[in-house]
Amino acid sequence: MGRLFWKFFVFIWLAQLAGILGTGALFWVERQQFANHVPGIGERHHPGPPPHEFADHPPPPEFARGLPPPHGRPPGGPLPVLPMIVGLLASLLCAAGLAWYFAKPIRQLRNAFDAAANGNLDVRVTPGMGGRRDELADLGKDFDRMTAQLQSFIEGQQRLLHDVSHEMRSPLARLQAAIGLARQQPARIDDFLLRIEREGDRMDQLIGELLTLSRVEAGVTGELEAVDIGELLASIAEDARFEGSARQIAIAFTPGPSAEVSANAELLHRAIENVVRNAIGHSPDGGTVRLQASSPDDGALHITIADQGQGVPENELEAIFQPFFRGEGSTFGSGYGLGLAIARRAITASGGRIYARKMPGEGLAVEIELPLLSA
Repeated sequence: MGRLFWKFFVFIWLAQLAGILGTGALFWVERQQFANHVPGIGERHHPGPPPHEFADHPPPPEFARGLPPPHGRPPGGPLPVLPMIVGLLASLLCAAGLAWYFAKPIRQLRNAFDAAANGNLDVRVTPGMGGRRDELADLGKDFDRMTAQLQSFIEGQQRLLHDVSHEMRSPLARLQAAIGLARQQPARIDDFLLRIEREGDRMDQLIGELLTLSRVEAGVTGELEAVDIGELLASIAEDARFEGSARQIAIAFTPGPSAEVSANAELLHRAIENVVRNAIGHSPDGGTVRLQASSPDDGALHITIADQGQGVPENELEAIFQPFFRGEGSTFGSGYGLGLAIARRAITASGGRIYARKMPGEGLAVEIELPLLSA
């Protein structure tokens, strides 16, 4: 039973206790006053002539012995209306305090839900809870966390829409320019057609990455299977050597022990490949990209991809995994800043995690941890 239950219990019990004690105390005072006016009630005495008040109608024998009358009837006097009214007022006051104590935060939550339903996600209810430490205060904190996450999600979607619009505008503008120049200079039609083809490929690449990002964000990761991580990394390293050969970038690959992980093979391949291609893009000509796998005694496979580029500032180590974020110093390709964003969501969907850290000298290391299938 939670704290809210005990608060209800204590308040109700106090209300009943206040009513009982108030009624009983006033009843006792009235009884005492009545006993003071009628001799012989509540005390033992020897039989004698009846008092003057009972000369015509002698009292019952119970009165003479100081015993309560039969059937619980009061020893005379009017109906105890005043004690009943006082008890009722005490109960009403306690009930009103109890209702106010619990209705106030509920009313605040209702107003906050109404504001959030109307689009105001800046509303927070925790400051209005005061020093409460019960389930209603916890509910207020949950509401604040929910609205903060919704606000972050909506702002992220708005930024994504803005970035997609910006990225699509550039190749479309170049396409329109190339078409206009082709009409003005028919003799150079082949050059302009090559430009149009390149811009079309760039748009196709952007749309493909956006579809992949949307799929992994929606949780559509395909069927999980046992993936031989050694074979997958060897294939990625071979493709990376071919890609980096144009700039004499070496790939230092350490396969590590044989291991299997549970993941979608195609999505995991693309995630790790995106990280390796990002490392190649930020490495200088003639540099080296290190791809290393290891399996320490923590039940996880550790993959490290490190480059020799200019590195990333400490405050951007998380930002590089956001869509369309591109740090300074890229010297390769024309990426759209979606590779690492896709990698993080794909690795997370496989039950692992990915993060970046600065190298001791220059460069950046991206660490990937995946749970082993046999762990």
